[in-house]
Amino acid sequence: MTFFPRRTVHLDFHTGPDVPDVGADFDPRAFARTFLDAHVDSVTVFAKCHHGMLYFDTDRPERHPGLVPGLDLLREQVDALHAVGIRAPVYLSVQVDEHAAREHPEWVAQTPEMTLVRRREGSHAQGDAYTAGWHVLDMSTGYQDHLAGQVTEVLEHLGQVDGLFLDMCWDQPSSTRAANEAALAAGLDPTTQQGRDAHARRVALRYMARFRDLAAPHLAPGVASGVWFNSRPKTNLHAEAQLLRHVEVESLPTGGWGYAYLPYVARFVRPLGLPTLSHTGRFHRSWGDNAGLKPQAALDYETRQILSYGLTNGVGDLLHPRGVPDAAVYERVGRSYAHVAACEEHLAGTAPLAQVALVVDPDLGDAPGASGIGAVRLLQQLRHQFDVVPPRAELSGYEVVVVPETTRVDGELAAALSAHAARGGGLLLVGEGLRGPDGAVSVPGAGLEVLGEAEHATTFLRSVHPAVPDLGLDAVVYERGLRVRPLPGTEVLVGTVAPYFDRDWRRSSGHSYTPPDSAAGVTDSPSVTRRGRVVAVAQPLLSSYGRFGLEAHRTVLAALLRELLPRPVVTATGPLHLEVVAHRGEDRTVVSLLSYLPTRVGAGLGGEGLDLVEDPFPLVDVDVVVRCPRPPSTAVLQPAGTPLEVRVEDGAAHVRVTVLDGHALLVLEHPPTPSTPTTPRGA
Repeated sequence: MTFFPRRTVHLDFHTGPDVPDVGADFDPRAFARTFLDAHVDSVTVFAKCHHGMLYFDTDRPERHPGLVPGLDLLREQVDALHAVGIRAPVYLSVQVDEHAAREHPEWVAQTPEMTLVRRREGSHAQGDAYTAGWHVLDMSTGYQDHLAGQVTEVLEHLGQVDGLFLDMCWDQPSSTRAANEAALAAGLDPTTQQGRDAHARRVALRYMARFRDLAAPHLAPGVASGVWFNSRPKTNLHAEAQLLRHVEVESLPTGGWGYAYLPYVARFVRPLGLPTLSHTGRFHRSWGDNAGLKPQAALDYETRQILSYGLTNGVGDLLHPRGVPDAAVYERVGRSYAHVAACEEHLAGTAPLAQVALVVDPDLGDAPGASGIGAVRLLQQLRHQFDVVPPRAELSGYEVVVVPETTRVDGELAAALSAHAARGGGLLLVGEGLRGPDGAVSVPGAGLEVLGEAEHATTFLRSVHPAVPDLGLDAVVYERGLRVRPLPGTEVLVGTVAPYFDRDWRRSSGHSYTPPDSAAGVTDSPSVTRRGRVVAVAQPLLSSYGRFGLEAHRTVLAALLRELLPRPVVTATGPLHLEVVAHRGEDRTVVSLLSYLPTRVGAGLGGEGLDLVEDPFPLVDVDVVVRCPRPPSTAVLQPAGTPLEVRVEDGAAHVRVTVLDGHALLVLEHPPTPSTPTTPRGA
């Protein structure tokens, strides 16, 4: 059987050269025992850190000067972990190497102003020479060969590795002499940002292929992991997957990623079909917070959320320079991983279901902005099962396709959307997603014309069709939408009410936007129309929902999705924050129920604060309805093993569930018959 880690630890070890007694207290048996007792099956250990220091037996000058003489820390860690059946991939820093930057300043990336590029506070930033931070190396220079020599020595030193984790691998534009000459040789103009960016992408893809090939002969047999190039945008993986054997998603919610990041990225990565693990961290804040420990509930929530998305788990830690893992850390990691391990057997052989495809623009990177966040948050809150896909994805396996405001609809995507509608699939086109490359309507089957931007910056929604509930008042849309004209035969579901006038310096009314001119009725430019199974939303409701979370916008969008997808695979009562993810195998359907509520802590006046989970949120008598391919024979709440009563009605299983500790799996057994066909993605 091929091994892929399920419960990992990423053991950071960025240790400056001025730190003494490195590894002085390292005990191989105690080290390995710590991870074994915490249900860990893979630990990523360091060969080289951001300081450019090496932690193995080598004559290279980069060997950490404080490493205990005679101690081959890397090999002893690997051997100790292997002795207890734990895998040990190896970490090396790529574009951050302080030793190399100090010895070879000509290798450091430069801005066009010939300023050295430094990285501080988690971003690529130009920093002054007297502030602690990291220099960023230019892989167009001789540094790449220097790094290749280090990687080669690590591989030959260990013989075989369980994988390589190469960190800090983003596209780095640079104006060094080497970068300029290489860009010119490739026919690119380094005097423009576009030319520098294109060269940076070309360099990255080339060194990725180089290090993949360098490592290939040394990868341990029976291990699915290969070489992972960290810090690259996950939304570019559809183009880079051929360079990879597996995927890792770095996502520390309190470390700058936030709790909106993983729900977006995980759903983009998993349709690629590569084994994928996701790292959170044990830190209260982010990497390097060596004496900060997050609450147990936060670690529980994050590891259980990763599990629910069909990914395997990783927790980031930082090993003390003396080489002893912190017992308090692994008490918490062990508690979280014990629950994850108990759940894994029930999810084995299943895959997440997805009835809805959210089409996003990969050029946005892993931060999709308000529109992407609004779409993901909305679909989660409505319990829909969905994937996030690029414009060139195959759409035939999905029942409904959603195109948000920030997705550019070119001719190829417009054709794919039209083909989806022609075969009976549902389309929800929102805001700029309504416009094709020529500014006209992106899908002719939408049954309307796009006339340009709306006349007013602020407008109001009014339901005019039974499909959309009455909103109680003319509900505001804070951002400018599009002006559209429905064609004959197109239904208007939500009308647009105009304000008395737009607020400006010449005239205004009240503190904010001007009130709606309700007595005038709706304008001739509606907000929502429907033609067959194509629903067009002329207002930027997903973007607005991502920014403001207005209930009326959720009410409208929920009604539209209900029209397009009247038989969702799962529905559930319970609080809005409840995360419901359905998985399907040949003999069972498994529904993950996750109930935690992040709260803002530490925010003073003017401060941004931190989102943190302190406690699980109990679920009591929540009704869950699941559509299964066959009537289930049993319903059990796992991992507690609690049997539940199940009622089958209209082809769906109805179960009432109580979960007090934040997470459980509802396992519905429906053994297949010999003639049972393969289940499609969203069935």
